[in-house]
This record gives sequence, C-alpha cells and structure tokens, in this order.
Amino acid sequence: MSISVILVPKPSDFDNGATPHKVMTQRDYLANSTLFSGQRPRIINLSRTYRYQSRAYYASLLAEARGHRVIPSVETMIDLSERRLYENAIPELETALNKALKQDPAEPPEVIHIFFGQVEDVRFEKFARLIFDWFRAPALEVVVKPGEWATIHKICFFGVQKLCDEEQAFFRKALENYTGRAWRAAKPKVAPRWTFATLFDPKETLPPSSEASLKHWAKIAAQLGVEIEPISAKDLAKLANYDALFIRETTNISNHTYRFARRAEQENMPVIDDAMSMIRCTNKVYLDELMDANGIPVPPTQMIAGDEDLVKAADMLGFPLVLKIPDSSFSRGVKRVANMVELKTLVHDWLKDSDLLLAQKYMPTAFDWRVGVLGGKPLFVCQYEMAPQHWQIVKHDTKNGKPLEGGFRSCSLADAPPAVIDIALRATQCVGNGLYGVDIKETADGVVVIEVNDNPNVDHGVEDASEKDDVWIALTRWFIDRLEH
Repeated sequence: MSISVILVPKPSDFDNGATPHKVMTQRDYLANSTLFSGQRPRIINLSRTYRYQSRAYYASLLAEARGHRVIPSVETMIDLSERRLYENAIPELETALNKALKQDPAEPPEVIHIFFGQVEDVRFEKFARLIFDWFRAPALEVVVKPGEWATIHKICFFGVQKLCDEEQAFFRKALENYTGRAWRAAKPKVAPRWTFATLFDPKETLPPSSEASLKHWAKIAAQLGVEIEPISAKDLAKLANYDALFIRETTNISNHTYRFARRAEQENMPVIDDAMSMIRCTNKVYLDELMDANGIPVPPTQMIAGDEDLVKAADMLGFPLVLKIPDSSFSRGVKRVANMVELKTLVHDWLKDSDLLLAQKYMPTAFDWRVGVLGGKPLFVCQYEMAPQHWQIVKHDTKNGKPLEGGFRSCSLADAPPAVIDIALRATQCVGNGLYGVDIKETADGVVVIEVNDNPNVDHGVEDASEKDDVWIALTRWFIDRLEH
C-alpha cells in the first residue's frame, strides 16, 4: 500500500497524533533526493505560504520530478497566485455557489474553508467538490460577497496552522477521508509495489468487464506485486491515492468516466481509457473520417444532417441500410431501416438530439471479428455471433427488457486471419497507444473496420479463452511499464 507523507515547515505545525502518516519537514524532504526510493508516495504539502520559489514551492516541484504524487502541485500554486490566472473558473464556481444558496437561502458565510474538497456546511458540499476539481489543495479559503447573486471575491490557500480546534478536527477527518481506502482486492503473494484503481459500477447492465473478471485480474496482478481496488463514481477526489487507473465502466465524454480519465492524466497516472481515446472512439463520425483519411477500409458511409441527405444516402447505400447515432455504444443507437419511409421517420426523430447521423451500407455476416489491441500489439481475437433472430450481436428491445447477446468463439492470435489482425493494428495506430477493441467484418470484398472501441469487453472465459492469463498479465505490465519509465 502506498504511504502518505505530510510535509510541514517545522515539526510543530502538524500534530500527527493517531494519524498513520509520516510527517516530516519540507527541508528534510528537499535535502534527501533518494528518500522513498522505489516507492511512489503521495505527498501532502502543508504550508503557511506557497509563493513562487518558496520552500513549499520547491517541495512540490521536486516531488513531481521524483515521480511522487503531490498536493498541491506547482500548477495549482501558480494558478492561485493571482485572480487573473483563475478567473476562467469563476463563472462555473459562482453558478454552483448560488445554486446551493438557492436551495437553502440561509445567510451565506463571507468565508468558506474547504479541506480536500470537503466542507462542514452541508449546503456547499457540491461546490466544495467542484472547487477541488479545479484546484487540488489541502486547504482553501473562498471569500464570498453576499448579494442577490453571491460573487467570489478571492480563492486562496489557507494555512492549517490558523485553524481553530473545531476546524482542526474537521481537517483531520477530511485528511483521513482523502487518504483512506477500502481495500477489497486479492492479497498479493509478493510485497505490493503498485496500487491500481478500477472504476467499476456493479449495477451496470453491460459493463466492459464483469466483477468476477476483475477479481480474476486482481489474482493475476497480485503475483506481479500489484494490488487492485474497485472504485466508484464518488471516488474522484481519492484518485490520486493510486498509481494507475483502469476504467471498466462504459465510457462517455459527457459523464464521470471522462472526468476520471482527465484527472488521472493531470496526476500523471497511466490510465485506460485515456481522455483522447474516449474523444476519438466515442464518436462514429470522427472515426469514419479518421479511418478514411488513413486508408483504412470502412463500409460505404453517408453523413446525414437533414432531409437533403436522404436521397443521396439511399442512392449510394441502397436498402436496407444502417443508421447510427454518432456517440452510441453496445449496439444502442444503431438501427437497420428497410425503406425511405423508415429512414425519414428515424432521421427526424434522432436529429432532435444529434446534429449529425451516420448512414452506412448494411453488410450482413454471421459474426463480427473483435481484435483486442493493447499498446499497439494484438491482445486477443474473438468472434461475436449475432443475437438469435437479430442482425446485431446484442438485441436491446426484448420483451423482458434484458439485452440478448449472441454467442462467441475465441480464436488464438496464431490462428487468426493475418488480414484481420493487420487491419486492427493499422486502425488503432490512428487512435492511440492504449486498449482498444476493433470490430471487423470479413466480406467477399475483403475486411472492413466497423468501429474502434476505446472500452472493449475483457471478460474472463470469453476474450481470454484462447490466450488465457497472458491477457491479464499484458494488461498489468502495460501499466507497470509506464510507471517505471
């Protein structure tokens, strides 16, 4: 388990008490460059001042150079040094502040103290989390000017040495909440060196990995000195406690999965899926243009922005054709239309929520190839069969409301058609260097890429059926390699 280190100007500035953290002075930390060699501690830098080139500033600067995770970062110190540097955050923060006041119009305080994104006044809990997303710092002071529309006059660091006894108790509680973790992963067979967070929602209907699969990964990772812990959407503030992040929820740039990816990147943590891969893969319009620009064969496609494109799509693609919402996933937002009447009706309906739609040539096959690619190398190959009495691998509109999936057949990398693997690798080279699932159809005219998924299924007994534990070992080593280099 990673350790937490609290840096202070002098020992008397923080009473460690029963807190299970190492406390040391900034001077001692700066003087010993080999301290915590081979570890990646989280550094909590407490100070009276964080001015440029102060001892606290250099402590955070060198923590980053040493590969330690530190709060606050030098970027945060600089951002909060002048109002003009954080002015772009003010509108969003003031909106959140006034929303909280509208729900409970009691007299707002002129000063709000926020510790690790937590606040004593429950009215401002969401506001506190938002400001912590903007400026990750142990203690912040927000000066508020009350009025019909409350405004933020100033955001600055707050020295914990100034805390009264009641605030000190809350600060300590917030510290423990920030650094605390509920470990549920397998106990490592060797001393753990790394701790990986896995973002997972056990209530999701079609998660990219099942809970049983993630427990299996935890057993494999433990043999390599890695602890795995599931986290949920509410754990964003604790993300810096970990060394890496594996997102195993369905990704979307409009929900918390994208925020987790961005936060991980801000913490310089290896992450699957990274934010740019999400942006590139979750939009089918972008992917189609990207594949076409790089010479990757895709089904004949027509963009649809209005009625003027319908005849063009029908003439080019014929019927039936496939209509897609750009940011759909798991076969949702993808419909087959049989004629112009169906096409026009569906287009009018879907254009209410999306400015662009995608029409593609219908290419019926008994199964789709899925090639898993990790770091530019093939990870697994699988065939997904169409759902019974359906043209897709997943049928969502069933009588009982539960998705119906087709069967699968795993294929070893050695036995997979070279053309299928080759086109998958070429497709992912356009996207990034993370984990992808490339959906491919094999036709009489050759292979074509249907889409590149940034969040592919990796389930024990399915995608790993041929390559076995090599799949999970490769995933673990992908993260470790980036931590070590």
